[in-house]
Amino acid sequence: MTSKYRAAVAGATGYAGGELLRLLLSHPNIEIGAVTAAKSAGTLIGEHHPHLVPLADRLVEPTDVEHLAGHDIVFLALPHGASAEIAAQLGPDVLVVDCAADHRLVDPAQWRQYYHSEHAGTWPYGLPELPGQREILAGTKRVAVPGCNPTASTLALLPAVAAGLISADDIVVVLATAPSGAGKKLAVTYLASEIMGSASPYQVGGIHRHTPEMEQNLVACGATDPHVSFTPVLVPMTRGILATCTAKLSDPSITADEVYAAYQKAYASEPFVHLLPQGVWPQTQATLGANTCHLQATVDPNTGRLVAISALDNLAKGTAGAAIQCTNLALGLDETTGLSTIGVAP
Repeated sequence: MTSKYRAAVAGATGYAGGELLRLLLSHPNIEIGAVTAAKSAGTLIGEHHPHLVPLADRLVEPTDVEHLAGHDIVFLALPHGASAEIAAQLGPDVLVVDCAADHRLVDPAQWRQYYHSEHAGTWPYGLPELPGQREILAGTKRVAVPGCNPTASTLALLPAVAAGLISADDIVVVLATAPSGAGKKLAVTYLASEIMGSASPYQVGGIHRHTPEMEQNLVACGATDPHVSFTPVLVPMTRGILATCTAKLSDPSITADEVYAAYQKAYASEPFVHLLPQGVWPQTQATLGANTCHLQATVDPNTGRLVAISALDNLAKGTAGAAIQCTNLALGLDETTGLSTIGVAP
């Protein structure tokens, strides 16, 4: 008999919440229960997500413990800093999956430095591809879903770090990202008239909140005292991330073929990481709507640096897809349940 679980989605009217609902509608083991929000409470889901036809008439309820109680799973797609208070009120038997940053970082000092509030504690980190992470996620009742930018950069660099091919003290990540990664909020910088036909960097100079998360992940891959220079660039596309990651080779004699072989070995059995044929480079359009990360890596012999490029959908593998992938592991289901590797193009 197939197990059935009932899930609530808090923050259901935002981009991440909408993507969670879209994916959950295709999950054979999860039934959608309460859908909640703050300012949007009392409206219908169809007003916010007209593409979710089966849920169009579902009433959006307030985000509080009263409406989230009684579910097997609670997905929190809330702003950073808002998840911890709600999560603390949910019982230990409820699987709570936090899509915000509240429980990602291990070091409280780094949380205070980048988020300017008190640290709420560390939960099991929801990137199954990290070494040993699946065992940590199996059976857990708390999951901290990674940031979309750290997911893209970590998957791009993991095989090189684990195989000792690069020095982690000089890693540069330049990442093109869609404005949907910032959530559904009104801001001048995200207006169509501001971003169409333009690319613009933001939070430059090591101040982006995802920087310590990237470095934390590299330590989990085997790096010692990693240093990442991260520059995000806002580009005019609705969804997607393209991360270009470079690092000094640990030995200048390392070849592109050796690098590619290391990536093949690392990701041979990974269901959601797709290493492209040599010479073929990732495109964001190939990952739209899919829980996949497309990768390529080579060597720049002129500078003695690794070049690794990844592409993923910031709302799928970058957020909601990752949340469901980890939920499957926590529930003892097949990791791929309800998730597709097939993108939408053109």
